[in-house]
Amino acid sequence: MHYDPIKHQLGNLFNSSPLLRKLFYLLLDLLLLRAWHVNKALKTLQQNNTVSVKSVLDAGSGFGQYCYGISRLFPSSEILGVDVKLEQIDACNRFFQQIGKGDQVSFAVADLTQYKAPGKYNLILSVDVMEHILEDELVFRNFSESLQPGGMLLISTPSDQGGSDTDHHGEEGVRGFIEEHVRDGYNMEDIRKKLLTAGFSRVETSYTYGKYGSVAWKLSMKVPILMLGFSKIFYLLLPFYYLVVFPFCAILNYIDVNQTNKSGTGLLVKAYK
Repeated sequence: MHYDPIKHQLGNLFNSSPLLRKLFYLLLDLLLLRAWHVNKALKTLQQNNTVSVKSVLDAGSGFGQYCYGISRLFPSSEILGVDVKLEQIDACNRFFQQIGKGDQVSFAVADLTQYKAPGKYNLILSVDVMEHILEDELVFRNFSESLQPGGMLLISTPSDQGGSDTDHHGEEGVRGFIEEHVRDGYNMEDIRKKLLTAGFSRVETSYTYGKYGSVAWKLSMKVPILMLGFSKIFYLLLPFYYLVVFPFCAILNYIDVNQTNKSGTGLLVKAYK
């Protein structure tokens, strides 16, 4: 399934006003389990003050929802979101200017295999990006070079335990649910070794999308995406669908975020410079 056309349609739907875009961000935070995990990690970072967050890179910023959240958690920080899609970059810059955050948050087109800013950032965020990039070790080196000593890289990505919604890991010709992915998912030890080789001194990994989270993902994301891919008429039915399934998904997401998953189709990775 090609996910990008549906993301494009959703972005256009919520771009008509700042209020609608804020609503879109809220919906993403509520529905996406990865957002629950990332936002919890960011709030923990804020509360524990383990990293002085002054300069932030959102590497693969997409719709800009994480930049928005970080700008509220760390109001004195300077945030740059980069992505390869000019249309999304323009929409994000326009929105943040409209809400008066243009001086704090900016966006630019950049290729992560080429982008680096030596010693500039305290925090680099990479949410559901690395599974789209073949040259991952090069990107990890660029991240390491761009972080200040003591800085942190936070990654959310599919794991090799069924990430990309496939049970055929590594088999030739087998694709996961999201066809734009270049790999089904990362082995926990493999990504740890790659990050240490890239120059990070310490790496912490944990599984996300465990037994309960995987059910939530299917209800809140997979089924709606399949519906929208089948016919645009489901845009009208989607609110009613979520009214029914969201309470169950919220409970399942809460369990997934607040327990230690022995396995899962996603990984949350914290790498320290």
